[in-house]
Amino acid sequence: MKQNTVAKREREKIGVSGMSAKKVLYIILGCMGVGLGAVGAVLPLLPSVPFLLLAAFCFARSSERLHSWFTSTKLYKENLESYVQGKGMTRNTKIKIMVTVTILMSIGFAMMHQVLVGRIVLGCVWVLHILYFCLGVKTIPVKEAS
Repeated sequence: MKQNTVAKREREKIGVSGMSAKKVLYIILGCMGVGLGAVGAVLPLLPSVPFLLLAAFCFARSSERLHSWFTSTKLYKENLESYVQGKGMTRNTKIKIMVTVTILMSIGFAMMHQVLVGRIVLGCVWVLHILYFCLGVKTIPVKEAS
């Protein structure tokens, strides 16, 4: 009898739908990723791909229905599908990501003028980021990305 009471309390903590807090967190992060990715697809300064990757990751772990919906959207197909399938990215997408990260990391680098270790770490991360996109991600023609 005691076990049933404990199980009932646990179900009440989780919520009416039976969704765990972890799944709710993934859904919230996925929605934020989609929103920021959509904004990034329009604004040149904000990269869309990292946010869309976040959304794909979160939706895959939270809800099969949300994941299916997301992978069928135009936003996913135009910005992420070829990368996820292992085909690569277009040259323009790679350049946009590298320029944006370089600008943002430069701001952080400048703000850490008194923190040598922070500057070294940021510099190393930046170099690895550039190497990854130049050497690790295949460049595909625009027509192949569609």
